[in-house]
Amino acid sequence: MAEAVHKFKLKKEDTVEVIAGKDKGKRGRILKILRDQDRIVVEGVNLVKKAKKRRKQQDRGGIIEIEAALHSSNLMIVCKKCGPVRSGYKLDGDKKIRFCKKCGEAL
Repeated sequence: MAEAVHKFKLKKEDTVEVIAGKDKGKRGRILKILRDQDRIVVEGVNLVKKAKKRRKQQDRGGIIEIEAALHSSNLMIVCKKCGPVRSGYKLDGDKKIRFCKKCGEAL
């Protein structure tokens, strides 16, 4: 039986803040969303060292730092006014828009 794929209120390019874990308080942009695993890759957050093999002549091998995925429950979207907030949806005419639950401004 296939596992349910979760919906997120977060989208690629959103600015988010980490609310739990070793990188708590850090902010970054969403690079990738892995819906089947409930995980999100955020720019500059949760950096891990990885040994990379040299593929081409001009490539550099060695140990590099890349972003690892974080669980979606450890992230909150950032409102320009309020900071990290919960978001909701409302209908604006025939468009569905996301809004900040604190100040009501569109995200």
